[in-house]
Amino acid sequence: MKKLLTPGMLLVFMLPILQLMSQQPQKDVFTIIHQRKSVRQYVDLPVPEEKIDTMLRAAMAAPTARNIQPWQFYVITNRETLNQLADELPYAKMLSQAPLAIVVAGDTQKGNPNEEQFFNWALDCSAATQNLLLAAEALGLGALWTGVYPYKARIAAVSKALDLSPHIIPLNIIPIGYPLMDDQSKDKWDPEKVKWVE
Repeated sequence: MKKLLTPGMLLVFMLPILQLMSQQPQKDVFTIIHQRKSVRQYVDLPVPEEKIDTMLRAAMAAPTARNIQPWQFYVITNRETLNQLADELPYAKMLSQAPLAIVVAGDTQKGNPNEEQFFNWALDCSAATQNLLLAAEALGLGALWTGVYPYKARIAAVSKALDLSPHIIPLNIIPIGYPLMDDQSKDKWDPEKVKWVE
């Protein structure tokens, strides 16, 4: 009779691998950029708080118009909330197995915005999200940008789950965890999309 691996047994097997991953030499920024990929399956292990802190610090180092920094980050580790959002968001079903998710949201009241500047929060939060995704890759984690804004139903689902004020708009939700599979990045280089103006 075959024995199934219990979570405890899996942890015993995975621990040396995770320790080795944490000891790997840091890669240069171009390697990280080109190795970044969307990861949708995760090992059932928590993400250490120091790695979460590192990702958030990287996110907040992003460029921001007029230095307004309109971003807000909601770190979700509560299993019920992750499952609820997995049920309600059409392209975020992987939240049901992710140990962690971060919602990147914008405060539309920051910086006394006028009509032209109102949507800067989405640009700034997008830059912060890209930094967060690159930091996750550098830390040996898998992550995925799942869109929330501008879809009204998705915004409503996330806002309700996190009890957000109306002026806080969620841009996306990022499931994060140790990759279960050996996902590969895609080569998106296309010289036809480059136009030289000389």
